[in-house]
Amino acid sequence: MTTPSALPDTARAVRFDRYGGRDVLQVQDVPMPQPGAGEVLVAVRAAGINPGEAMIRQGLLHDRLPATFPSGQGTDFAGTVAAIGDGVADSSVGDEVLGYSWKRSSHATHVVVPAGQVVPKPEGLPWEVAGALDVAGTTAWAVVRGIDPVAGETVAVSAATGGVGTLVVQLLVARGVHVLGIASARSAGWLADHGVTPVEYGPGLADRLRAAAPDGVDGFIDLFGPEYLHLAAELGVPADRTDTIVFSDAAAELGIRVSGAAALTEEEAPQVLQRLAGLLQEGAVEMPIAGTYPLDRVADAFEDLERRHSLGKIVLIA
Repeated sequence: MTTPSALPDTARAVRFDRYGGRDVLQVQDVPMPQPGAGEVLVAVRAAGINPGEAMIRQGLLHDRLPATFPSGQGTDFAGTVAAIGDGVADSSVGDEVLGYSWKRSSHATHVVVPAGQVVPKPEGLPWEVAGALDVAGTTAWAVVRGIDPVAGETVAVSAATGGVGTLVVQLLVARGVHVLGIASARSAGWLADHGVTPVEYGPGLADRLRAAAPDGVDGFIDLFGPEYLHLAAELGVPADRTDTIVFSDAAAELGIRVSGAAALTEEEAPQVLQRLAGLLQEGAVEMPIAGTYPLDRVADAFEDLERRHSLGKIVLIA
């Protein structure tokens, strides 16, 4: 292992020892993780939080993604390489990187991951943006690719100003797509400023979508829940042009694809992450940051997230 100096004996990490509400979250001292062969240790500067993490902690995904207690949490992160294991050639101590963990471990001051799961952080990209990019970014990329719209088509997007939605609508606009962004009225300004037609959610939504797209809706991306899958069917959107990130009975019944970050192959994921980081650095897309919280206030961060009204991402600062 290569390290610039002796590491502390302990790190700080979020832990929970049972399913439950935000009150089960604790930030504890844990043994400093050590990189093995082919791995890197990253001192975390920022780590995004995601709705799926709240669902795992509540036990709502136990059948598909069971927790083993005590459990850590977190996928996204950005930080500085603090140590490297044997056989790592593409990373050096001191490199600024962003990446992802599949071991629910990024909500911490230090995280160990395979070296292939980090990419260089572009110079000037803010830490909080880099640290929140992976899940939202790769999910957005996957769902847009899933319906593969072309210029001139009309695509509706639910939860259009959430962490994933803000990226989805910008990627669609970049393709020349007419985007109908379903969100609250208070988010209409942001959507309009980014070339999206805002459509307020709530009763009468189907009529408002028809009025906004009199020639019909060609595709539908659902980022919220199964009621939107039935809406897509009501609007006449074919199942193969509808995509969702939420597993549900409705998706299975209607034959609708469930995409997300896991839809990318092991080889594709870091390439997409690097591409998105570059687009953000160039200003071609932006990732709004709704709020930042210190690691010790992780429960407050999730309270903010679970209100489901944030514009963009909520980020932990380690």
